Amino acid sequence: MKKILLIASVCLVCAFSAFAQGRQPSEPIRPYVVKTNQEVSAIEKALHSIDVDIKTKDVVSKTEDIIPNEGLQLRVAVQYDAKKGKAQAEVHDASDDVYYVLQGSAELTLGGKLDNPKEATPGEWKSDVIVGGKTFTIKKGDLIVVPRGTPHQRINTKGKTFSLILIKIFKEPVPAKK
Repeated sequence: MKKILLIASVCLVCAFSAFAQGRQPSEPIRPYVVKTNQEVSAIEKALHSIDVDIKTKDVVSKTEDIIPNEGLQLRVAVQYDAKKGKAQAEVHDASDDVYYVLQGSAELTLGGKLDNPKEATPGEWKSDVIVGGKTFTIKKGDLIVVPRGTPHQRINTKGKTFSLILIKIFKEPVPAKK
């Protein structure tokens, strides 16, 4: 019996060693991206023109992707808001958000529960209010991680502009645009 176990162990080690030797590191799915401070600043400044929604008279938020995200589980964008008041609260079922504040300040409410949530698109829930969340003042240089399923709502400080880098991490790769 010991002989059989010894032979089986040697066979397993040899098989694993042969398998491991045949494996290779993965290849990149696209070229890497390096954006300098000046390039990110230029993107942010290009978003600063103020647009107003004709129907609601609200100032429009602008977002520009820094990299194409098709096939990735990632979105990296600069988002700019000019004098944005109250925004809807939201929950994402299948994506995490990371914010890095570039300029301005805002009130960010995290946690709690959405009051009377409505599914705006599959897996994206909206509400006017968060019940029981905690509100933070976020400002330039702050980094915030919002895991999927976490209610969140951002309101700009009155009369101020606000911009951030948004990194969104999706559960599934982003499909190619048709």
